[in-house]
Amino acid sequence: MRAPLAVAVIAAVLLAGCGASSSSQSSSATQASGAATGRPPTASPSSPRASASPTSSPRPTGPAAVPVAPGAGALPQNRIFPSTHSAAFHNAMTDLWLAVTTGNARFALPAFFPVAAYRQVKAEPYPTADWQDRLWYDFTLDVGAAHDLVDDRGARLVRVIVPADEADWVYPGDCYNTDGYWHVGGARVVYTEHGQERSLGIASLISWRGVWYVIHFGAVLRNGVTGIVDDPETGPGFPGPAGGC
Repeated sequence: MRAPLAVAVIAAVLLAGCGASSSSQSSSATQASGAATGRPPTASPSSPRASASPTSSPRPTGPAAVPVAPGAGALPQNRIFPSTHSAAFHNAMTDLWLAVTTGNARFALPAFFPVAAYRQVKAEPYPTADWQDRLWYDFTLDVGAAHDLVDDRGARLVRVIVPADEADWVYPGDCYNTDGYWHVGGARVVYTEHGQERSLGIASLISWRGVWYVIHFGAVLRNGVTGIVDDPETGPGFPGPAGGC
């Protein structure tokens, strides 16, 4: 089923600072940087400080991710077609870019397909382990490869191009899934670096409750444990191809 929308382009963002697992910042596979941890962050409880003032609040010490759709992964799926003009999409791409420029994949966790949603959509015995040990781990490798390509001190995000007219609804039963979702391949992250426009791809975006999430960054399939940059180009490149899960 095809979405009736034209290619969507998100407005400029300036920063200061679907199921299977092959072709982020180099067409050839690049060994992931050590900045990618390979595991999602785990919250650690903090102990209260007796001397803290009730009105005091911690001051930010560095960059931070912004929320995309908190808690949505635990809710049921719907057929709403994702917008690239929403705050959720803007925030997701902001978080993805922050991860690339810092080399820290954890900043992009809000932009990555939620594990709670993956448990609902995937027809396999251990979806949580598959999400963490394959999908998220591959994503961290790809973020590391993209970080090695992009000059984090001179690169600025310009826009993200999503070929929305090539999106398809993946029906339950396809791609080892028990629930459906919108899928689109080959979105383009367009940025400037030292006055030159450049771009790289997002191999696969899928939806949950009307929000686009990254599910494969550098590649859907790969040979070996390595980070990949999807089709880095001078200029905006070409979105697509269509198809996939």
